[in-house]
Amino acid sequence: MTVNREQAPLKVVLTDINTHVVEAWRAAFADTPGIEIRKGSILDEQVDAWVSPTNSRGRMDGGVDAAVKRYLGAGIQLRVQRAIRDRFAGSLPVGSAVCVPSGATNPRFLISTPTMETSSQNVSETLNVALACAAAFQAIHRQNAQAPGSITSVALVGMGARTGRVPARVCANLMWSGYTLFQDYSFEDYDDLRSTIVAQLDDLENAPEEKRVRIAPPARGTSRR
Repeated sequence: MTVNREQAPLKVVLTDINTHVVEAWRAAFADTPGIEIRKGSILDEQVDAWVSPTNSRGRMDGGVDAAVKRYLGAGIQLRVQRAIRDRFAGSLPVGSAVCVPSGATNPRFLISTPTMETSSQNVSETLNVALACAAAFQAIHRQNAQAPGSITSVALVGMGARTGRVPARVCANLMWSGYTLFQDYSFEDYDDLRSTIVAQLDDLENAPEEKRVRIAPPARGTSRR
């Protein structure tokens, strides 16, 4: 894991058609600057990258994935699955992500990160939302390291809140945990990211729904603060 270097702030838009998710975001991110929250479709967002919750095989056959594929064309699924095959031997673990060119001018990139292993899996009793959200932001770190400034704005939906059946407040709080981790740290690889999150959030199912948890670095890391 490495400390984030100072860089231009990333514009982050949280958008969803589910009113309960939007209200939960407004509570969870109330004291977090630089976040835009609105009710609507991610397809309307003019940003550099969209984040689409997917499954481990990158089959874009449900939820936001299906809407994105209809909008960008069938070729986007081929690019996502090719990236999964090339980088993850065909199966994208929860807590990892791929970033591919969209083939469009808006957005220019699609970030696919699994909230579930198979389509329509119930992930309401897991940490998958935090893992997926953090992995999406890690993918932004990696893309900008390869091509500085290529992603300056991103839009995300309520991860796992629809097909994954994660309650809106839990979804919002887990996404907050993933976002705040991005603000302070980047990781050498996705294994490091996953182990850091799981080690600190593993007992979260026993905590109240409204609890937010800021993830601290392992002992070897230091904060940018």
